[in-house]
Amino acid sequence: MLRALRLIALVLPLLASFARDRRRWLLFGAGAARTPAFHEGRAERLAATIARLGPTFVKLAQLFAGRADLIPPPYVGSISTLTDRVPPESWAAIRTAITESYGRPPEALFDSIGPVPLAAASLGQVHRATLAGRDVVVKVLRPGIESTIASDLRIARWLLRRVAPRLHPPHVTGLGSVLDEFERRVGDEMDFRQEARFAKTIRANFAKVSTVRVPEIVDDLTRRRTLVMEYVEGTRIDRLDDAMSSGQLAPERILRTVMELYVQMMLVDGLFHADPHPGNILVDAEGRVVLLDFGMVVEVPTETRRHLVRTVFAAISKDTTGVVDGFYGLGLIEPGASREVIHALASQLIALAGARTTAQGRIAQVTRLADEVVGTLYDFPVQLPPDMVYFARTAALIEGLGVRYDPRFNPVAFATPIALRFRGPILRSLGEGVRIPPDLPGAVGAMAGYAVRWASQVMRVVLPTA
Repeated sequence: MLRALRLIALVLPLLASFARDRRRWLLFGAGAARTPAFHEGRAERLAATIARLGPTFVKLAQLFAGRADLIPPPYVGSISTLTDRVPPESWAAIRTAITESYGRPPEALFDSIGPVPLAAASLGQVHRATLAGRDVVVKVLRPGIESTIASDLRIARWLLRRVAPRLHPPHVTGLGSVLDEFERRVGDEMDFRQEARFAKTIRANFAKVSTVRVPEIVDDLTRRRTLVMEYVEGTRIDRLDDAMSSGQLAPERILRTVMELYVQMMLVDGLFHADPHPGNILVDAEGRVVLLDFGMVVEVPTETRRHLVRTVFAAISKDTTGVVDGFYGLGLIEPGASREVIHALASQLIALAGARTTAQGRIAQVTRLADEVVGTLYDFPVQLPPDMVYFARTAALIEGLGVRYDPRFNPVAFATPIALRFRGPILRSLGEGVRIPPDLPGAVGAMAGYAVRWASQVMRVVLPTA
């Protein structure tokens, strides 16, 4: 009860502020005037409040950070920073959790273990250790997190019921679906045995890929609340500027590896690392891309992948009707939505996907079009199913990295040779039912590139400056 009162006390001032956007005096009057600077400041206050609400709401916010259809800028950008703003548990609490998992204190299991965490996430935290002379990390579930999440979810649903009457109906559905998705998956995320299985499967899928590294799991020490795996040293993929500028690393090679990594997971293996933020992707001393944290892994059905391929092929050929059909097939459209409205949205997206962002003179035009599309997503009956949310977040990551290290990054041109190499595995994994244009290499390449540009622009990636 005390926690519920504390959470409500933290949230109410923000809810009142948002309510005044519509009614200056909450119950009457026109909406209060809001400047871009005001929205920027309130977005930062929102992120700070969520951080104070605790791990459950930080984890929820990470899911909402991928929902440009529900949350307008700059709020999406602000809450996307929360991955690095979770305070760690005390070493005493973590030591007790390790002891309960193994029946022995950490000093009896490991040669050494560091009391200061390498990373603290919303559900668990990671400590470096040595085991039989080998460098490892120990991932430990936050003590008491299960009961905290159950209680916080009840509070979140209570708040949504109170706020829902003031929201646009598709947004109510979307917010509820995010809560449903979180509740459906969080149990698996809190079972590290499941994470170990995913990590081992993905490691096996990339066993013959020399440019990708997935840490090895120590099976004997895998438990529901604790996990031990190989320690891999590396640099976050968004902090490679010095290595890039010195010539130690080639931006094109790193970007190609990341795109190949996700193309294989999404379109070939159908087992998809669905938490693609830069803290989970490193580059080691040998230039290999290291994938970390397999708590959120999604199995993508073959039929979903078929619909995705068909939709983007329709976009390539500027077949607006085919794109609209694809939207319905992917479950992107609210029941009862006007097909004319969706047709207009599809036309905008096709134009945005084909816009050239490498010429200085067209940046303003593309920016304006991106704003129109995001406004359409926020106001119109579009919903993003979980699979598409995860894919869009990955696409945003890829183009964001491309723009960071190469201001003239063009995903369509960049993806074509990659797709040429993957076209056989992609088509074999999809089986029958996908019509392929005659120019297979160029079409599949354009498909991948347009998908990256399309999804990342929709997810409000910062546009490149030539």
